[in-house]
Amino acid sequence: MFFNSIIFAIFLPVVFLLYWAVAKKGLPVQNFILLLASYVFYGWWGYGFLFLLAFSTSLDYLSGLRIYHAKSLRTKKTWLYLSVIINIGFLCFFKYFNFLAGSLVSLFGSIDNQPHIWALDIILPVGISFYTFHGLSYVYDVYYQRCKPTRNFVDYSLFVSFFPLLVAGPIERAKHLLPQIQLSRNFEYSKAADGMRQILWGLFKKIVVADNCAHDVNIIFSQPGDYRGSTLLYGALLFTFQIYCDFSGYSDIAIGTARLFGFDLVRNFSYPYFSRNIPEFWRRWNISVSTWFRDYFYAPMGGRYGTWWQQARNIMLMFILIGFWHGANWTFLTLGLLNGLLFLPALLSAKNKKHRVAATVGIFPSLTEAIQILTTFFLVTMGCVLFRSATMQEALEYFRGIFSMSLFTGPQMFNNTIFKAILIMLVVEWLQRNKQHGLQIEWIRYKTVRWGIYIALIYFVCYFGGTQQGYIYFKF
Repeated sequence: MFFNSIIFAIFLPVVFLLYWAVAKKGLPVQNFILLLASYVFYGWWGYGFLFLLAFSTSLDYLSGLRIYHAKSLRTKKTWLYLSVIINIGFLCFFKYFNFLAGSLVSLFGSIDNQPHIWALDIILPVGISFYTFHGLSYVYDVYYQRCKPTRNFVDYSLFVSFFPLLVAGPIERAKHLLPQIQLSRNFEYSKAADGMRQILWGLFKKIVVADNCAHDVNIIFSQPGDYRGSTLLYGALLFTFQIYCDFSGYSDIAIGTARLFGFDLVRNFSYPYFSRNIPEFWRRWNISVSTWFRDYFYAPMGGRYGTWWQQARNIMLMFILIGFWHGANWTFLTLGLLNGLLFLPALLSAKNKKHRVAATVGIFPSLTEAIQILTTFFLVTMGCVLFRSATMQEALEYFRGIFSMSLFTGPQMFNNTIFKAILIMLVVEWLQRNKQHGLQIEWIRYKTVRWGIYIALIYFVCYFGGTQQGYIYFKF
């Protein structure tokens, strides 16, 4: 069930009305309604994978209790390792089996050997990476005594499978979301209204920007040899905006939807294309995933402590793992490696620190900030070519096409509708760069102006939306 579908437009109001209608019957009933709705939402893609979700949930629920009540460290570790091995085992099987089998075939084929490797047509369950990481973070946090396990199976199941975040995040931590699940919730008009505004902004980014970009991107990347360098650069730029508006649009809808039910989810994007370097970009892009790897992989390995070599090793391994998490493809591994290399100078020079947003004083960035933002955006755009390409050979051919003399000729296609949509998105997010989302516009005093903006965006969504596209990150 896609957020940008008619069925979800029916599903959401029905669940919303039912959820608040049973509020007087108590919190357990509300949580059960949300859990049931979450399984219906997930089962819409295929009820066959509901068993996998239920099994993973049950395993981590039981592991958390066993770890908490264990009398010895050995027993605690046994349950921790059991949860990790089974969860990662399922994830690797569904996500990486065909990649490893294909790599072995290529390897042996290159030495004139014809191996007979059993291959499977494995379908990747939607959202398996996200709900697996939910469960693993819970078990780790219980093991390290960062939170206590819950005995209520419905509450824990809702934590893992809450439908707004189930298939593409943001990845929540138990210590943040579980307390909200366990506390009674009353309807708040202001919170629900803000949720609707964030949903609208997410729909604009997804339907108007991302889906329109997808049309030209698919054409250009399908036959890059037919186009000039300028057109290939145009395609790369469009995909850079497509993937951002696709994924951050999903996150906006997810966070806004959760707010309708009284929940506050963690922020997942913080205007990453206004970043001034790669470390800042990663603090603003897919925040819940990057911080998950930081807390559960990078920090346990030593993080920024140790020798120069150890620090460099830790950051490189983390980014390679992030690349591999995105998919079983050499392009993702290469992208992770390149991001790690770009991250190293700031890390090793101790300049990888949080700092204020660009242009704190005034509307426009300084010349230095503008150059930094454009340079970072160019590096991200080149990385997006790797992300979009099916193979390393395709990526290299695309790069060769861009950096040819035809780069200095006019592009063979240009869509004014896409350009205007991207421009609107960039202007709104730049003006709102200190806010949580693009439509947090309470600073506009006149109600008629605010409603004019809402109506205009609804008009754009209805009349300028592109052909419906699936969400890019559903395949991860």
